[in-house]
Amino acid sequence: MRELLALLAPVLAFVVAWRVTRACCRPGSWLYFLDQPNERSLHVTPTPRTGGVGVMTGLLVGGALVWVAGLGSLPLGAALAGAVGLALVGLADDRFSLSARSRLFVQVLVAGLYLAVLGPAGGGFEVLALGVGLVWMGNLYNFMDGSDGLAGGMALFGFSAYALAAALGGQEGLALVCGAVAAAAAGFLVFNFHPARIFMGDAGSVPLGFLAGALGLAGRESGAWPLWFPLLVFAPFILDASVTLLRRALRGERVWEAHRTHYYQRLVQIGVGHRRTALLAYALMAVAGAAAVVALPLGFSLQCGIITMCVSLHLVLGYRIDSAWRRHQTGAPTP
Repeated sequence: MRELLALLAPVLAFVVAWRVTRACCRPGSWLYFLDQPNERSLHVTPTPRTGGVGVMTGLLVGGALVWVAGLGSLPLGAALAGAVGLALVGLADDRFSLSARSRLFVQVLVAGLYLAVLGPAGGGFEVLALGVGLVWMGNLYNFMDGSDGLAGGMALFGFSAYALAAALGGQEGLALVCGAVAAAAAGFLVFNFHPARIFMGDAGSVPLGFLAGALGLAGRESGAWPLWFPLLVFAPFILDASVTLLRRALRGERVWEAHRTHYYQRLVQIGVGHRRTALLAYALMAVAGAAAVVALPLGFSLQCGIITMCVSLHLVLGYRIDSAWRRHQTGAPTP
C-alpha cells in the first residue's frame, strides 16, 4: 500500500498542478496577476504570471505522498521547505514588486539554512561556493523564464533525469520527489507552451532553480551521483545565463537590469519563434540529461569525454546563434 502511494506521487502532482494552473488562468481568480510587457519581455500582451503556484502546489501534494509512504528524509524535507519559502516571497514579489535586496536576502538565508541541514562534506570555502551556487541557480532559472514553454520544459527534462538517475542509484525517495517536480512542471506546461496562457513567475522559477541545486546536492550526499551530474543535466540553462551575464559584465552593462540578450531571446527575435525555440531547447535538454545519465556508470575517462562533447555542443550552438544575431542586426539574410 505504501509503495502504491509513493508511485502515485507524480500522478497526483501533475493533476493538482494542472487544475491549479488552469484556475490561475481565469480572470476572476484572486491569483490572476498580470505580467506587463517590458524591455525584457518577448510577449506583447499582458499575461498572468502565477503559474508557479500550480507547480508548487502540485509538488507539495505529490511530495506529501512520499512522506506518507515513509520514503521522505530530512534533506528532501529541507529542500521542499526552502522552495516553499522562496515561492511565497516570489508570489509577494509578483504581486507587490519587492526590492532586489530583500529577495536576495531571503535567497541567501534559505541557501544557508539548507546547507546547515544537509551538512555537505568539504571545508568552509567549498560550503560557501555551494551556497553561492544555490543562490545563482535560483536567479538564473528566473532569468531563463522568458519564453513560452522554456522554464517548464527544463524542469520536466531536468528533474526527469534526476528521477531516473536516483532510481537507478537506489534512492527511491529522491527519485519520487524529483519525479513529482517533473510531473508538476508538466501540468503547468499544458498552459505555458506556445501560445502561453500563463507564465511561471517568480513564485515558480526561483524555487525550481533552488530545487535543481538543492536536490542535486542531496543526490551527491546520498551517493546517487557526483557533483558534475546536476551541472550537466541543467547545462542548457546554466551556460546560457552564466555566459550572458559574464558578457554583459565585460561590456560594462548593468547586469541586474532587464535585457533581451540571452541566447533563447535572440532565437525568438531573429524569427525562430517561441514554439521552435522551445522545441530546439527541449532537444538540447534531452541530450544533456540523457548524456548525464549514460555517463554515470562509466569510467572517469569516458565521463570526461561525454562532458567535453556536451560542452562543445553548447559552444557550437552559441557561436551559431551569435553569428545569426549579427546578421540579423546588419540586415544580412540568414542562411
